[in-house]
Amino acid sequence: MSDGDTNGRDSHEDALVPVEVWPELERAECLARGAALKWASGVFCRPEHLERLGQYRKRESQRTASIHSRLKSVVQSYLEGVDWGLGQLREARAELREVSRDMHKVNLESRKNSEEVTTLETLREVSVNHCQLLAAVSNLPRLYKVRSMVLETERLVESRRLLEAHARLMELERWQDEVLLQLQGPRGSSGTGLTSENEELVRNYFSGVGHLVDALAKELWAVVGSGLTLCHQNPTPFVSAVRIVEREEALDQFFLEERRSTLGHNTPMPPGRPRCWRDCFFKVMEEAVSARFRSVSYLHTQGPGLASHLSALQHCIMGDLSTVRHVLEQCVPAHYHLTRAYLRSCHQFLQTHLGLVSGWELEGGEIFAVLNWVLHIYNSSEMMGEPALVAELDIEDLGPLISQEGLEQLQNKYVQKVRKSVSEWMHKALEVELTDWQRDQEPDIDHEGCYHTSLPTIITQMLEENARVALMISKALRDQTIQMGLYEMENLLSRFRDAIIEFGKEHRRDPNINKFYLHYLLACISNCIILKTSTESLQQQLCSFPSNRYSRISLGPLAALDRAVRKACRLVMDHLLFELQPHLQELLSRTWLDQGDVTPNMCGVLERHCEIYNRVREPCRQRLKEECQWLTVVEYVRALMQKRLVCRSNDERNQLAQRMSLDAQQLRDHLQSMEIDGTIGEVNPTALILALADIINVKDPGMLILDISGLVAKYPDINEEHVSVLLDVRGDVPKDVRKSVLDFLEKNAPPLPPGYRPIFTEILVPSSSIQFCLPTAKCT
Repeated sequence: MSDGDTNGRDSHEDALVPVEVWPELERAECLARGAALKWASGVFCRPEHLERLGQYRKRESQRTASIHSRLKSVVQSYLEGVDWGLGQLREARAELREVSRDMHKVNLESRKNSEEVTTLETLREVSVNHCQLLAAVSNLPRLYKVRSMVLETERLVESRRLLEAHARLMELERWQDEVLLQLQGPRGSSGTGLTSENEELVRNYFSGVGHLVDALAKELWAVVGSGLTLCHQNPTPFVSAVRIVEREEALDQFFLEERRSTLGHNTPMPPGRPRCWRDCFFKVMEEAVSARFRSVSYLHTQGPGLASHLSALQHCIMGDLSTVRHVLEQCVPAHYHLTRAYLRSCHQFLQTHLGLVSGWELEGGEIFAVLNWVLHIYNSSEMMGEPALVAELDIEDLGPLISQEGLEQLQNKYVQKVRKSVSEWMHKALEVELTDWQRDQEPDIDHEGCYHTSLPTIITQMLEENARVALMISKALRDQTIQMGLYEMENLLSRFRDAIIEFGKEHRRDPNINKFYLHYLLACISNCIILKTSTESLQQQLCSFPSNRYSRISLGPLAALDRAVRKACRLVMDHLLFELQPHLQELLSRTWLDQGDVTPNMCGVLERHCEIYNRVREPCRQRLKEECQWLTVVEYVRALMQKRLVCRSNDERNQLAQRMSLDAQQLRDHLQSMEIDGTIGEVNPTALILALADIINVKDPGMLILDISGLVAKYPDINEEHVSVLLDVRGDVPKDVRKSVLDFLEKNAPPLPPGYRPIFTEILVPSSSIQFCLPTAKCT
């Protein structure tokens, strides 16, 4: 049917179809009419506007004509596009019909060729079988010789003719590869290739080759592992082993490159490839190094033999390094860097070995040996710090032999072990010291003429020796050891002070039990002064104060020493007071006032004590003498405050004042002869006795307030009770004068000046013995 007939039929069918009016069109027309009516009603609302009706009609006609022409143009353009599209569809339909006819012809041709393809498949199978038979025939001579070559190669391996054995092995492997390749067929062929059954058959036939590889590798690694021993006798086997390793490495590289170049053809690797014998070479060397070092021990490793073991390791490593550098390095290619590999193996073995050793329960000396070997010997010029070895490999790149955490743990263990030893020695030294105190002879006298015992020498030497040994490891360990020692010294001094207290209690219970009690107290004071000097010297050595349990004791030992010295000095003064007590009981009594022989006796006791005090080191020597003077004056004034003597007349007051002045002068003269400075701080103790004598010797009681105000200015710690006792001792002070004096004291209590040592604070006024009387009763 032609296109014209089709178009005519379509036009006839369109004419028969009734025209359908769209509802939207009617609605649009109604809207347009309404809008026109609205517009006209607005324009022609008046009669005079009808004159312009013609103009409006003409304008609207022109506008309508313009719209109609645009509509026609748009419709015409649309119709032309539709006509073009219909033409394209007709051309496509015709082309599809031609393609359908061509596909039908191709289908017919393919059915004719299917029978020929079946014939070609049969030819392909025949060709593959022919190729396999041809390979079998061509390889028959070799196949017959395989078993004999395997046996011959085994004999070569057993006799360690390694190069010849490897050459035969390479030939056998080449035969095996060629047979497998020929059975597989040419590359790119579409045949079935090598079947699993055929491949298994070939591998079973050449199974002896695999055993030869294992046997050769075993002998090879035996030679490599014993290379350090064999090289001195005959390095030839080692050289042969290296040559075989290089051959195998070259073959591995060849097959890998061949596989990469034929990756699209999926070429398989030969059996057992790649062997990576060069990597195995270095692994065997590493294992040989570990085995060799594990056997190096002249004594048992744990215990006292650890230092010998480390020394043996040092000599073995350096001896082997010399062999590697001067012999084995010449037997291998340059790119092996055998010395560097040996150094790395040594370092790795030592890291593992020392990590194991660090976990043992080591003693202090063993820990010191490990730390010294790791931190100093290993990196010194005698070992890895040798310039030739540093040029080969920087050991720091391999990491430390023991991690920083491990070193800190070892150092803490070392400090704990040393602490235990120091504590035991200090305990023993204190026991010896307590035993010395019971001797029936004076303490030893040093070159300066001072008493001392063996305690400070033992403690000082022990701490300094431990610090010196720790410094051989590091300054940080030295600081830690010093602080530990000071911590233990503080504990020792605490026990030492308790021992001094117990020593004083025993003497008070039985003063005759030890006639050299005072001498050993003075020796204890001298010992503390020596220990203080040693402690300050140790503290000056500290570079830093690490954050550990001992960091709090920077001033602890000095404070403990000061407490011990104070307690010893207090006991010395107590002993002085004990010997002065019989004379103090007679002071300011009627007998004393009449005879006056008490003060010379007191001066004799003071002189004897001060002579013994010269056996004490400074500054305690002068301090004891000053305390001796202070104690004497305080006890003198305390005797006055007890009101043993109350004056009944002016003559008695004058006599009492003269006797007190004489006593003060005698005390001052004796103290000056004993090289005692009269002033302690801002107070002159002996001048107090003179000042009190002046108060008692005042003729006019009304002038007492002036003298007492001067006394208060010099001794501001005096209170109303002390002054009241002084007024009672005078026995002639009226009530009004007493009241004015006490009121003055109450209103004018001066503050204590800086540096003033209170003296009246130590003197308590005894309570009054007057009985309480009822207000209505009369006292008798």
